[in-house]
Amino acid sequence: MNQKALKALEYHKIITQLTDKASSSMGKELCRSLTPYTDLEQIRLMQTQTRDALSRLFKKGTISFGSVKDIRGSLKRLEIGSTLGITEILAICSLLENVNRVKAYSRSDRSDVLPDSLDGMFDCLEPLTPLTSEIRRCILSEDEISDDASPALRQIRRGMKLVNDRIHSQLSGLVNGSARTYLQDSVITMRNGRYCIPVKAEYKGQVPGMIHDQSSTGSTLFIEPMAIVKLNNDMRELELQEQKEIEVILASLSEQIALDRESISLDLETMVQLDFIFARASLAMEMNASEPIFNEEGRIHLKKARHPLIDKKKVVPIDIRLGDDFDLLVVTGPNTGGKTVSLKTVGLLTLMGQSGLHIPAYDRSELAVFHEVYADIGDEQSIEQSLSTFSSHMTNVVSFLSRADQNSLVLFDELGAGTDPTEGAALAIAILSTLHEQGIRTMATTHYSELKVYALSTAGVENACCEFDVETLRPTYRLLIGVPGKSNAFAISSKLGLPDAIINKAKEQISEQDESFEDVLSSLENSRVIIENERLEVERYKEEVRTLKEQLEAKQEKLDERRERILREANEEALAILRETKEYADQTMKLFHKFQKDHVDTAAVEKERQNIRQRMSQAEKHITLKQETRKPKKELNPKDLRLGESVKVLSMNLKGTVSSHPDSKGYLFVQMGIIRSKVHISDLELVDEPVITNAALSRTGAGKIRMSKSSSISTEINLLGKTVDEAIAELDKYLDDAYLAHLKTVRIVHGKGTGALRKGVHNYLRRQKHVASFRLGEFGEGDAGVTIADLK
Repeated sequence: MNQKALKALEYHKIITQLTDKASSSMGKELCRSLTPYTDLEQIRLMQTQTRDALSRLFKKGTISFGSVKDIRGSLKRLEIGSTLGITEILAICSLLENVNRVKAYSRSDRSDVLPDSLDGMFDCLEPLTPLTSEIRRCILSEDEISDDASPALRQIRRGMKLVNDRIHSQLSGLVNGSARTYLQDSVITMRNGRYCIPVKAEYKGQVPGMIHDQSSTGSTLFIEPMAIVKLNNDMRELELQEQKEIEVILASLSEQIALDRESISLDLETMVQLDFIFARASLAMEMNASEPIFNEEGRIHLKKARHPLIDKKKVVPIDIRLGDDFDLLVVTGPNTGGKTVSLKTVGLLTLMGQSGLHIPAYDRSELAVFHEVYADIGDEQSIEQSLSTFSSHMTNVVSFLSRADQNSLVLFDELGAGTDPTEGAALAIAILSTLHEQGIRTMATTHYSELKVYALSTAGVENACCEFDVETLRPTYRLLIGVPGKSNAFAISSKLGLPDAIINKAKEQISEQDESFEDVLSSLENSRVIIENERLEVERYKEEVRTLKEQLEAKQEKLDERRERILREANEEALAILRETKEYADQTMKLFHKFQKDHVDTAAVEKERQNIRQRMSQAEKHITLKQETRKPKKELNPKDLRLGESVKVLSMNLKGTVSSHPDSKGYLFVQMGIIRSKVHISDLELVDEPVITNAALSRTGAGKIRMSKSSSISTEINLLGKTVDEAIAELDKYLDDAYLAHLKTVRIVHGKGTGALRKGVHNYLRRQKHVASFRLGEFGEGDAGVTIADLK
């Protein structure tokens, strides 16, 4: 990829942002050296790695690969048998500790997590915990080796402590005793690694010993008394032994590290690669970017694309197509309208995508793989090279035409500008037609009307414009493909206060053909705005109709339910009356048979009794018949039902939750409040549950939580044996879960006892807004030991 295009499209600024996301020096170096790839498989692999890392960031939070130092030199020295220093060994230990932390980050808490492209990299990380433990045991810091590093070192340091104590004991005796009057200060100091005392120059003969130093004035001599010369010699000898033992310890650690040199080298390489990948993912998260789809057909389709270097609160998303119905897009419109930004957005997102970076655009946006991107953007005139603006642009164009092919993307900003407009427009058309004939994907911005006409009249070439609001003199920055744009110079000048007389004179200078063409553009723009407004109004009407339809269906359903309930209640009341009559008739017959009176016509009475029984049977039959057999909206299969699924029992007109799987005949149990009934699957209809949407998680698909707790919430809670406080705390959580599970009635078991628990429960229920009513249980429900609560 040519460096000129990377610079023109400001690719280096994206790389700077990416480098800031890496946490290790080697990872930053990888980021700085990133350039676009042309191999489709490599691009897709890097995009997949970025996507999987982004998914892990959303699920587990950020991760740092810090303290990953470049230890390749140390590993090379181990290869030839050298001994590493303390700093080098600690750097390797720090790397392995980071490896251990990163390895722990990769472990999933769930068994149903699908594997991704990063699993192999995490799996090959080897923390080498025994080695890090041994290093930390022996080395405390860059300046200190532990006494426990070896038995010999512990023995040497114990001897050094004893000698040191004897030296200080003898020197303290001199300083505080016989030599006190000869000393400049009552202190013990060190010179050349040996203990000394400061003696006044005039008393140097009074303190026998070796002179090691003197003060700048010469008034003080630092003398090592003869009494401690041997002790100092012993101390120096122990120090040499200590240093030799430390070298032995470091050599031993180096040998252990050398045994795992290949594993450490692989750890280093993997950690750097992971740092690079997660830096790309962090940048994607910051930009709210998504993975593009790549093709080799030269097709670009960006949905709501945003320029990544513009503040995402201010940037206006644009839709751009190129390479499907047309391979040349001519963008027109006024200055500051967003033409150059649109051009740079296409080029920069192409470079980012081919570098394995996600792009700030909607999902399913498409990019093509280009072997080269050529961009002529901005004013590159050079005084040193005697190049004018036009000359510099033509130099670029010449190089593009000589090297561009069907695998190239060419971007021109203000093609043909900087020279005579007529000649410039003719040159621009010639250049674009040449690229178009070769099938090279090209996008160009211009002010020339001739190029608009060329795009309108040439197959495979399309116009586009950056929308501009003449009333407010502000661009909307929306890119409209298929509509040529106006420069709006006259309208803008008029709004800014240029006299109408001057504007009219200017209009006289342009040809009638040009003026009519501008009028056509104005007409097209006005028509587009009207059609856009009408489309929005139609969509609004459709939404209103849909809402009204849903309300009407809900209202009709309520009316049907009410009608069925009224009919059912009336039939039940009639059945109760007939049952009472039948019981009365049966009782009368019993009395007649009891007394056996001759004048009683038992046959007539029995006949009347049979008539009453027949009427009773007809009423019962009428009750069992459905007023209007309702069929489910959709015939259900056993696979459609899950435990806890909300359903409606059509024959009973009640809602409930599935509490068992259907058997071979299609029967299953449904929990409806405190009722658990066995029904057939054909009598069920699925009920949509309310959905809570979390906007922060909607990007990952984890933001929808279906309210179906019915599968795990019982209709009864047992509070026996608990104190009032314990019971109320448990009851509070239970009622919340029951309310979310749409339970209508719950059974609270508190027992009779002293009545304190029952009283506490009732006082609590009176204060709850979602409790409609409550009562003590009746005979068969638990009497006074149970409270039945109805939820709203």
